[in-house]
Amino acid sequence: MPRVHAPRAGRDAQSGAPLIAQVYAALADARFHSGESLARTLGVSRSAVWKAVAALRQGGAELHAVRNRGYRLVHESEPLEPVKIRAHLAPAVRERVGRIDVAWSIDSTNTALLARPNPHYGTCEVLLAEYQSAGRGRRGRSWVAPPGGALCLSMSWTFREVPQDLGALGLVIGVCALRALGAHGIDGVTLKWPNDLLIGERKLAGVLIDLRAESSGPAAVVIGIGLNVALGATMLAEIAASGTAATDLSAAGGALTARNELAGALVSTCLEGLLAFESQGLRPFIEDFRAADALRGRAVSVSAVQGVARGVARGIDVRGALMVETPQGLRRFISGDVSVRL
Repeated sequence: MPRVHAPRAGRDAQSGAPLIAQVYAALADARFHSGESLARTLGVSRSAVWKAVAALRQGGAELHAVRNRGYRLVHESEPLEPVKIRAHLAPAVRERVGRIDVAWSIDSTNTALLARPNPHYGTCEVLLAEYQSAGRGRRGRSWVAPPGGALCLSMSWTFREVPQDLGALGLVIGVCALRALGAHGIDGVTLKWPNDLLIGERKLAGVLIDLRAESSGPAAVVIGIGLNVALGATMLAEIAASGTAATDLSAAGGALTARNELAGALVSTCLEGLLAFESQGLRPFIEDFRAADALRGRAVSVSAVQGVARGVARGIDVRGALMVETPQGLRRFISGDVSVRL
């Protein structure tokens, strides 16, 4: 996806939050607010408000500016708050979440968590950002979204020892995300091996796993989930121009004002999934993946280290590898990029 850099804005002396974040929070109800009222409420000049609005726009946020009415965000979007996210965690896993942080702007939530020490076994740390300037997808691709337009969420976790099916962890997290979305009324989502969630043929979310493992002993992972909530027409067009067809919860009829609740649900289902995965491997998730498999029975091209293979996808095996029926026989892929051949 194209990379967009939002200009830095000033910080409020009292709250410590960037002014751009305060303006965004004030506009999050999608109602018009005059520049004068925003300046008075935030204790800054109208010029400072105008600069913050310009920074939001440059970052990709869709705003309306109407003379004598003021500014409004096109989509209502609840600002992310750690206390609210924690309140929406499932009681069974709440004590396992040691720390929840929300940054207004960060290069990459995964990169930031990788720079921290590994969490103690059985606990996790969670980091979210309203805006990522250098969000990462698989194979070095960039992942960006406008301020408030997505859930950019990462969580770190330490296994007691390296799970046998560790290579299938991305599939497990995909199933967990699917379960969280389904519980919130988002239907019709499918899973594209190895790390995408789709609606139709369009990408709704992606999963990125970063592993820190030693030859013996515990294995720490950082799990990143990027979920499109309300990207806006401009951002969707830019992403399409880069060669990726994307969609968001807005187009799917999702509840755009419940991002904290959805973040809590994602963390909860992923934690429950990690505990089951550590003890049982892929087995508790394989049928859910197969039921939502976006590739099974379709003609595909797989780009892997061995080259490009073409054939018909035949689902995943018990270890999470993609099976493709080719003219040379059935082939097994543990990694690679897949495209559907029309």
